[in-house]
Amino acid sequence: MKAVVIHAAKDLRIEEREAESLGPGQVEVAVGAGGICGSDLHYYNHGGFGTVRVREPMILGHEVAGTVRALGEGVVGLAIGDRVAVSPSRPCNACEYCLKGQQNHCLNMRFYGSAMPMPHIQGAFSQHLVAEQWQCHKIAKGVSIEEAAMAEPFAVALHAVARSGALTGKRVLVSGCGPIGALAIIAARAHGAREIVATDVMDAVLDKALAIGADRAINVASHPEALSAYAANKGYFDVQFEASGNERAVRFGLEALKPRATLVQLGLGGDVSIPQNMIVSKEIEMKGTFRFHEEFGLAVDLINQRRVDLKPLLTATFPLEDVVEAFKVAGDRSKSMKIHLAF
Repeated sequence: MKAVVIHAAKDLRIEEREAESLGPGQVEVAVGAGGICGSDLHYYNHGGFGTVRVREPMILGHEVAGTVRALGEGVVGLAIGDRVAVSPSRPCNACEYCLKGQQNHCLNMRFYGSAMPMPHIQGAFSQHLVAEQWQCHKIAKGVSIEEAAMAEPFAVALHAVARSGALTGKRVLVSGCGPIGALAIIAARAHGAREIVATDVMDAVLDKALAIGADRAINVASHPEALSAYAANKGYFDVQFEASGNERAVRFGLEALKPRATLVQLGLGGDVSIPQNMIVSKEIEMKGTFRFHEEFGLAVDLINQRRVDLKPLLTATFPLEDVVEAFKVAGDRSKSMKIHLAF
């Protein structure tokens, strides 16, 4: 089978790989679509992120959906020909965190396309994929493979919402409107947010934020005063989803959050300096959010039931042979929101 393999920064190749053999309780999926994620771009552009580096050839990708083509012994509830979204999260379900229901913190996690452990965990950007039955979630009739492949990043946003607490009637600030920030807007609206204001430094992504449900979009590069107005009377917003990883976005957000508000940090960045006195005096709760677990099934359900529309986020789909061009376009925020590969 053909697979998308990263060797080093800017060294991305299409290679022939042996397909895995099918075991009991497993499903072989013919991958139809795969979304390029920010972590995939970090591997492509920089050879990794932070202290995580590519040390051996690794298949990229973890946002995939496809069609069942073979069933292992004991598999029930799935049939050959079923279309499925595949969760990339494979916790051990035996460590102390899994046993506490915190599978996203599994000590032995095998998350597709990760260079954290050695040997690396191979990813899902391949023509055929062998997955556990419980990773595969059926796609409803009429839902496209491309929509289903967005279940994974949508699950990230849904986990962030779970970390924030109830959003019914709340005023929400979303800073950073790339794919995850945009999906946070959709997730917050689905969970009853009263008002959503989106910020970024690019007009193109802010236009998209308005199209998918934000009430207002502010370019903080050209109009910083527009967000500063929300700092009056100790703040305005109940919750901030910070998806940029930018220190200034955190600082602006803390000023605009009202007392006892919650800041949920989604975006990854380097070390930042924060105004600790403001956090103390306004009793702000700062929360991290990392991956997801049970939210993947919820993401597929919401997509299947047409309670959310993720189609506007899909910019383009590239054939497998144009993978390098696809990665270049995916890395250009002025041209793309979500880029898919067709397998």
